[in-house]
Amino acid sequence: MGSETEKHKQANKEEEEEIVCLESFFINDDYQLTKFTFGSHVLELYCLQSASTDFDLTGQLVWPGAMLMNGYLSGNAEILQGCSILELGSGVGITGVLCSKFCRKVIFTDHNDEVLKILKKNIELHGHSCGPNPSAELEAAKLEWGNSDHLGEILQKHNDGFDLILGADICFQQSSVPLLFDSVEQLLRIRGRGNCKFILAYVSRAKQMDSAILREGARHGMLMNEVSGTRCTVANLEGVIYEITLQ
Repeated sequence: MGSETEKHKQANKEEEEEIVCLESFFINDDYQLTKFTFGSHVLELYCLQSASTDFDLTGQLVWPGAMLMNGYLSGNAEILQGCSILELGSGVGITGVLCSKFCRKVIFTDHNDEVLKILKKNIELHGHSCGPNPSAELEAAKLEWGNSDHLGEILQKHNDGFDLILGADICFQQSSVPLLFDSVEQLLRIRGRGNCKFILAYVSRAKQMDSAILREGARHGMLMNEVSGTRCTVANLEGVIYEITLQ
């Protein structure tokens, strides 16, 4: 009797796993061209208006931290002028597209293949019309944090590193934070201390995550400087901009 019960439990478990796997095939790709305004800059991008069935496809949406980041960058565009940038967790690319109006090079990255499709579509949309800076080099690349092969491929093409590393609302899972900071440290060390910084638009959703990013920054020998005047409420959550450099 006991073995029959165990078999029944196992069958139910396998059935549940099958359902979960099947759900991931129902990907929401109902992208709509949406207008965003940051200061005097108007951007149009394809994105979802509501979340996908798959948690791993959060990059299909524009999240509050991206609004925080773009508001900050649009008001401080001088820090972008002529820079080379690598963006982590680009999603639909709203931050990188804004940067492309001022930067000489923007490398958009994401780990999810489905998200990369819409990201590339938005890059194509803006690749021929970057306002005052039509010659900006725009590129999408796959980058899973902590994956040395992915990072190696990017750095083989861009072996002189980047002026800025950007991340907007990319801290969702505590387990991914050490991998994020591993990748950031490698990118910062290419240029060396004082020659590259990581700008993180952070939105607080859990106290454990607040502690985790500060702990990982310290563990990787980084200075976490809160940018004065950036702490604010975004979508009923507390957000802040950090400038992160090597000690």
